Amino acid sequence: MTRAHDEEHRHDHGHEGHGHTHGAVDPTIATSERGIWAVKWSFVGLFATALVQIVVVLLSGSVALLSDTIHNFGDAATAIPLGIAFGLARLGASRRFTFGYGRVEDLAGVIVVLIILFSAVVAGYQAIDRLIHPQPVGLLWAVAVAGAVGFVGNEAVAVFRIRVGREIGSAALVADGYHARTDGWTSLAVLAGAVGVWLGYPLADPIVGLLIAAAILVIVWQSGKAVFTRMLDGVEPEVVEEIRHAASEVPGVEEVSEVRARWLGHRLHAEVNVAVDPVLDVAEGHAIAREVNHRLLHHLSYLSGAVVHVDPVEEAGEDHHRIGSHSHDGLPTHSH
Repeated sequence: MTRAHDEEHRHDHGHEGHGHTHGAVDPTIATSERGIWAVKWSFVGLFATALVQIVVVLLSGSVALLSDTIHNFGDAATAIPLGIAFGLARLGASRRFTFGYGRVEDLAGVIVVLIILFSAVVAGYQAIDRLIHPQPVGLLWAVAVAGAVGFVGNEAVAVFRIRVGREIGSAALVADGYHARTDGWTSLAVLAGAVGVWLGYPLADPIVGLLIAAAILVIVWQSGKAVFTRMLDGVEPEVVEEIRHAASEVPGVEEVSEVRARWLGHRLHAEVNVAVDPVLDVAEGHAIAREVNHRLLHHLSYLSGAVVHVDPVEEAGEDHHRIGSHSHDGLPTHSH
C-alpha cells in the first residue's frame, strides 16, 4: 500500500487563462479571517441595536422590550466565543495539536446553542410572568418602533452570518445566524404586543412571547443537531459521495473502496482508499494519489487536504490490511 498526503501540493495551470497555487496560503487562514470579519461586524450591528432599545426600555418601563434587549446583548455576546475560535484556527498546527485548533470552533458552536437555549428560557419566563402579573407599558409608539428596529437589526445580522457561515462551511457561524433570526422574531413579538396593548388586549404581548419561545426551542434543536453531529465526526452523506465521485474520475483509479471524512471547524479532512492496476510501480501509484488529492482540492473548496491510500485492485479496502487473530510475546490472542 502506498500512502500520499499532498496538503503541500503546489501547482500552476496556464490553460484557458486559469492559474492558481495550492498550499501557498493555508485556506484555513483565509476563511478564518473572513469569519472574524463577519463576527466583528455582526457584533457592531447587534450592540448598536441593543443600545437603541435600552434607551426606550428606560423611558417606557416595558418588560417585553427589556427581555428583547437582553436577547440582543446576548446575541452580541456570542461573537466572543466565535471570535476566539476563529482566532485560534489561524494559529495552525502545533506539535501537540497536529490537526490545528479547528475543534475550538465546534466548542464555540455548543456555547452558541446554549445561549440560544438561555434566550428561549428567558423569553418563556418573561411571557409567563407577564401573564401572571400584567404591567402597564408607557410610550407604546416608542416600544413598537424599538421592536421594529430590533427586528431589522437582527435580521440583517442573521442574513450576514448565515451567508458567510455557509460560504466558509462554519456550522457555528450559521447557528449563530439563526440565533439572531429568532431574536428578530422576538422583536416582532414586542411590536405585536405593543399593538395589542394599544388595541385594549394587554395579554397579547405575553401570549405572542410564549409562541416565540417555542419557535426558539425549535431553532435550538436544529442548530444543536448540526453542531453536535460535527463534534461526533458526522459528515453529510452528499459530501462523502462528492469525494467518492471526484476520486473515481481520476485516470488510473479502478475503484474507490473507502472514504472517511471529518470536520474540524469549517475545514474538512478526508481519507480515501483507491485501487489501481497492480502492475504499476510505486512512482506511478504515487502520481495517481497526487492527482486524486489535486482533483479533490478542486472539487471541494472547504477541503484542507486528503490522505490517499493506494491499493492493488485485488486487495482494495482496509479489510485487506487487517491482521488476523494471533499471539506473540506472551500477549493474549489479538488482531490488528
